[in-house]
Amino acid sequence: MKFEGTEAYVATDDLTVAVNAAVTLERPLLVKGEPGTGKTELARQVAQAMGMRLIEWHVKSTTRAAQGLYEYDAVSRLRDSQLGDERVHDVANYIRRGKLWEAFAAEDRVVLLIDEIDKADIEFPNDLLQELDRMEFHVYETGETVRARHRPVIIITSNNEKELPDAFLRRCFFHYIRFPEAETLRRIVEVHHPGIKDELLATALTQFYEIRDTPGLKKKPSTSEVLDWLRLILAEDLAPEDLRRDGTDALPRLHGALLKNEQDVHLFERLAFMARRGR
Repeated sequence: MKFEGTEAYVATDDLTVAVNAAVTLERPLLVKGEPGTGKTELARQVAQAMGMRLIEWHVKSTTRAAQGLYEYDAVSRLRDSQLGDERVHDVANYIRRGKLWEAFAAEDRVVLLIDEIDKADIEFPNDLLQELDRMEFHVYETGETVRARHRPVIIITSNNEKELPDAFLRRCFFHYIRFPEAETLRRIVEVHHPGIKDELLATALTQFYEIRDTPGLKKKPSTSEVLDWLRLILAEDLAPEDLRRDGTDALPRLHGALLKNEQDVHLFERLAFMARRGR
């Protein structure tokens, strides 16, 4: 089965090629790109398109690779032993399965999302190398070896906050989601806001790309933010002329959906001030 995108997700040709190549090679697909470009949503849509269950492992700064395999709850076992609980005689009662174990043990093939892997410690990817290669791991407390019934489709996302180890990169198929060009973004918008008027959309997207291309911008607005912005524009029933700026307006309409820090707000205020002085 080939992934070709879904009704709710516009996938470019190079992205569909990457997904299908990773599935064919049975290697993890490492997806990088700006925040808000649909990396996490890609895993959900791949699962839906291929009729597979999705297992999501959202990585945090404190996440350890071993947590994806299992965790041994020694504290609960000690407490139960003090209370005379019969459960203490079987250590398996205190083993908590992680997301990787859940994916390995699934009756059918699943999609495993390892989301924002670059949030964790630099050793996190290296600590998963053997498990992702061999599709098995050892549980030391019980002496059992857990092997994958079916090799899961693994999608790993990164916001490029830190470099990933070369040994880890060698084991992945890599794809960078570029920010969509105007025509692709128009298709994405029409999926989320069907029936939006052409003139309004053209004006909004022109202004949006002007904002993104403004020199000195600290955080460029993303795909998800332009969708939120358009949702507000439609809710306010704004017309194209309501969005147009002549260079002296302080900020774009409903700018809070696009500009997410005070430095960028001040940048547009300074630009407007300079434009007024130049008149």
